[in-house]
Amino acid sequence: MKELVEKINAAIAEFSTNANAQVENGNKAAGTRARKASLELEKLLKEFRKASIEAAK
Repeated sequence: MKELVEKINAAIAEFSTNANAQVENGNKAAGTRARKASLELEKLLKEFRKASIEAAK
């Protein structure tokens, strides 16, 4: 589970960096990278939810 949380934190950092670059600088490529990171983050959060539910049993 620790490794999964580390991956989630990395995805959040990547999303944040690229989303801010798009908002502040109008960087369209960064916007594309932010969208890609958001999809990865969504996938990782679903994995975390499953793992968390299993651990709670």
